[in-house]
Amino acid sequence: MGSRPLPAHPAGQLKGRIVAAHGRHYTVELDDGTVRKCFPRGKKAGAAVGDYVMVQPQGAEEGAIERILERRNVLYRSDDMRSKQFAANVDLLLIVVAPQPMFSDDLMGRALVAARSAGMEALIILNKADLAEGMLEARQRLAALAAAGIEVIELSALDIDGTKNRLLPRLRGRCSLLLGQSAMGKSTLLNALVPDAEAATQEHSQALGAGKHTTTSTRLYHLPDGSGDIIDSPGFQAFGLLHLSAHDIEQGFPEFQEGMRHCRFYNCTHRHEPGCGVLAALERGEIAPERHELYKRILAENEAQNTY
Repeated sequence: MGSRPLPAHPAGQLKGRIVAAHGRHYTVELDDGTVRKCFPRGKKAGAAVGDYVMVQPQGAEEGAIERILERRNVLYRSDDMRSKQFAANVDLLLIVVAPQPMFSDDLMGRALVAARSAGMEALIILNKADLAEGMLEARQRLAALAAAGIEVIELSALDIDGTKNRLLPRLRGRCSLLLGQSAMGKSTLLNALVPDAEAATQEHSQALGAGKHTTTSTRLYHLPDGSGDIIDSPGFQAFGLLHLSAHDIEQGFPEFQEGMRHCRFYNCTHRHEPGCGVLAALERGEIAPERHELYKRILAENEAQNTY
């Protein structure tokens, strides 16, 4: 069968990709490589960096976002107050952690659950591997994730050549998202991969009238050889998952999957039911207790929210 012809763009509208976001201000890179400062039409919101959009040009440098094209996925966190999108159309989530300051197992674990629910591959980067203090503890805390099949690599972003050699082969041909708490060395890592990232960030900030502070903005960068894209997002200190169903949550723990096949009840919550394969695996030491505790916390939060 022949492929169907693509629908023509509405008159005057141009296709582009959101490469930066700051509040309701968006920078859209058009297919011809030019950029425009764009705003959603009316009160519409919901666009994220990485989205492909249709833009109605306004003047020489601005435009209105008329439509968000179909996404492959979107990564976001949600609590009882609001939802926060990180990025859309992402292939690989890079979670950056470090031994100093020590990372949060809870926040990292939640990000991994969100990634699996969105169909994204995840890679944990233990940065600052040149530091002796805290490394043993960091490795021990990451051991449960490695045992669950989540890949962990160690590097020092200060070693630019080493960082490029370890990461660039994984990033080629993909859109990757850098995520991490503040002070994990995420910016140093980005600058090692994209040498002009700092200059591009300052230029974007000035264009949006945002001054020199760019910690609240998200931006997409092209790798220097044009082989892939990497999105940098602000550091975060909370990661609610209220948008996920109970099924999404249990699927977010890869080490549960084998045990779930042996649960006696199809609607097992893996907390107290007799004949639960997950609890049996926990008893055998095949599931780390801290991982099961995280699962129960996330599930309880979502159940409490649904009772109101």
